Amino acid sequence: MGWLDTIEKLAPTVASALGSPVAGMAVSALESALGMSGDDIQKTVEENKLTGEQVAAIQTAEINLKAQAQQLGLNFETLAVQDRKSARDMQAQTKSIIPGVLAIGVTIGFFAILVGLMTDSVTKSDALLLMLGSLGTAWTAIVSFYFGSNHTSQDKDTMLYNSQPANK
Repeated sequence: MGWLDTIEKLAPTVASALGSPVAGMAVSALESALGMSGDDIQKTVEENKLTGEQVAAIQTAEINLKAQAQQLGLNFETLAVQDRKSARDMQAQTKSIIPGVLAIGVTIGFFAILVGLMTDSVTKSDALLLMLGSLGTAWTAIVSFYFGSNHTSQDKDTMLYNSQPANK
């Protein structure tokens, strides 16, 4: 499970905001709640080193961000959908080849590094792993742009996981 999955389970509003145009609000909420930088938060969550106090602080940040969003009249999921829609509309109107070229470049780079690491044909380094992570994130955004978000699918999976089996 990735660090964002953990944040989504602890603070779904914060996780939604991280995937929206107002991601800075969510990062600021987490940083002030935990007293550490975004990179340190990610590392702590990835290494499964959250203390009980930190979990409580994340959940407090969730409550505070919900209140701030309500005060500002924001819906993070709607903002993210509108952001993708406006980018798709712009692409349809301008018919620019640049987004497609970038998408192809990122896809080739991501899978080339991945295959290179799996076959030991490239030397593993921190810089290469950082680039792989960045390309993986970019590739996820590209897939979301061209094929839609998988948030509805995640919601369905959560509902199925939380449901009770039918009694026969």
